[in-house]
Amino acid sequence: MVDGREARAWVEQVSAFFAHQEGLPPITGRILGWLMICEPAEQSAADIAAGIRASRASMTTNIRSLTTTGLVRRYTRAGERTAYYRLDDQAWETAIRRRIEGMSAFEDVLEQGLALMGSDTGRASRLLAAQEVYRWVGSLLRDPEPGRRESGGLR
Repeated sequence: MVDGREARAWVEQVSAFFAHQEGLPPITGRILGWLMICEPAEQSAADIAAGIRASRASMTTNIRSLTTTGLVRRYTRAGERTAYYRLDDQAWETAIRRRIEGMSAFEDVLEQGLALMGSDTGRASRLLAAQEVYRWVGSLLRDPEPGRRESGGLR
């Protein structure tokens, strides 16, 4: 059995990671961390607030943000007025796929910038540098390990 202090410390690590890597507010990271380890997996806002030691009011916007992005799903149960929240089983794959799509879309924007500025102008050097990095990252994401067998939920 995991000690409550250890669990909260781990949730704080998750919060710090997402604050640093994604720019998320600490409470958003705490909600994600809590929903990754809580039992049962479906929690009411009051359950989450108690788990991360936050006021329920401070969580409303953050839970709404997480449900809007699809990382967290909102559920209701027949005969109950309480909403429950659960980390979506496909949350991480969805988040990564969305990021990859965004990078691909930015490659298109860079192409438009180069067409507008001309690829042989001084201003184009910054666009070309960005394009080079985005193409490189895109190539890694499209074929991260040649010959790698598909496993899990990723296709």
